[in-house]
Amino acid sequence: MSEQPPSSDSDDFDDLVEAETTRDPDLAVIEAGSRTLRAQAGPPGADEAVPARPADPEVDRALREVEQELATRWGETKLEPSVTRIAALMDVLGEPQRAYPSIHITGTNGKTSTARMIEALLGAFDLRTGRYTSPHVQSITERISLDGAPVGHERFIETYQDIKPYVEMVDSSQEYRLSFFEVLTGMAYAAFADAPVDVAVVEVGMGGSWDATNVIDGDVAVVTPIDLDHTDRLGTTHAEIAGEKAGIIKQGATVILSQQPVDAAQVMLKKAVEVDATVAREGMEFGVVSREVAVGGQLLTLRGLGGEYEEIFLPLYGAHQAHNAAVALAAVEAFFGVGAQEARTLDVDRIRHAFASVVSPGRLEVVRRSPTVVLDAAHNPAGGRAAAEGISEAFGFSRLVGVVGTSGDKDVRGLLEAFEPIFAEVVVTQNSSHRAMDVDELAAIAVEVFGDERVVVEPRLPDALEAAITLAEEEDEFAGAGVLVTGSVITVGEARLLLGKG
Repeated sequence: MSEQPPSSDSDDFDDLVEAETTRDPDLAVIEAGSRTLRAQAGPPGADEAVPARPADPEVDRALREVEQELATRWGETKLEPSVTRIAALMDVLGEPQRAYPSIHITGTNGKTSTARMIEALLGAFDLRTGRYTSPHVQSITERISLDGAPVGHERFIETYQDIKPYVEMVDSSQEYRLSFFEVLTGMAYAAFADAPVDVAVVEVGMGGSWDATNVIDGDVAVVTPIDLDHTDRLGTTHAEIAGEKAGIIKQGATVILSQQPVDAAQVMLKKAVEVDATVAREGMEFGVVSREVAVGGQLLTLRGLGGEYEEIFLPLYGAHQAHNAAVALAAVEAFFGVGAQEARTLDVDRIRHAFASVVSPGRLEVVRRSPTVVLDAAHNPAGGRAAAEGISEAFGFSRLVGVVGTSGDKDVRGLLEAFEPIFAEVVVTQNSSHRAMDVDELAAIAVEVFGDERVVVEPRLPDALEAAITLAEEEDEFAGAGVLVTGSVITVGEARLLLGKG
């Protein structure tokens, strides 16, 4: 048996393991340089969506031990996509993932926001929900939620301890040990069965066919927009990537398909025919009828599978979130049998209440005022374009300064080009991840995109934030300058901590 797991299973996987282990010492240094930023941001408030470290020292110690044990399961080695190990774990655990129906979500961008919306909608109809998403912004416990909130630290620790003997049993019988993501997936499925939940909302880590989450048979399969990302693992064309993601479509399921490139849609439709799945397509069977910018978000009219829903307030910014909302609504309607089987609308007041309650940390999230600082975890060109359009529409800044720290394995030029039209200046920096692009290398690309006079280099994120805020404050107090921090979920998570949100 190899000590190293064979593959990464989650977007930005290397960063995610590091986020709760080796990153913490670096964050201690970041914290020391962030007192001014925190003071400017004001006192931290309770943030149920992104839990802070445990206040109890013993609980914090126990959580760190779990994080360290999970971190030993990641190593740099060859890619060997397989669900063999997670299937073996499910077998010895008694197939917990069969204890509840599920909605399974894949795609390139928008998965987590869509999952949060689906969760809120189901909860509004008095269903007990479990949600499994990745990556996390600050706390590993964000990944597993019950009834709309991350599991408590103690419950997370207990769940790990409960399945640990079974994990070790599977480790001893396989060529490779279970990976970090596989163990977390097992924890989520076990926690959902133990709760028990009425329905699980599950986001894939990467792809679909061989993703560790794909031991469930989703009653509803949701496909958010597909674009080029992880091309070294999923394929270099939309069709190839769609082929991997189509693996979550199971026999007789309902497929909720967001607007897609033509070749990706063709692949999805072909797979649906092969497994006798029903397909509902955005722009055909459901979609966004109208949207207008509102204070704190947007006001929508959505066409669902059974009819229209008017006056839906969504406290998230950007057209992409409106489309995510349409997809989420259709998924929940399909789960309840609305549409081809039953033409009716769901209770609109419950729908309104659910959407109004949605939060999605790190997705055009305002974390500071005067000047306004916004965080967005865009890490590929498609995500960058969506964020750029959303922030331009919703905020109308007279001057916007970017803070960008990226991973080295992304399409960094494409990401920067997406933001070039809206950034007056860009401060390039480096987060604490070992996968972060070297700041000088990032600066060289930024100069090619923005020109030398618009690029500022600050290797440390606290200094980058201060520099960007200073540049924004050079505008008249009432001129409406702002700062957008982006490029990586790690950059956003660290900035969020620095600005008092954790």
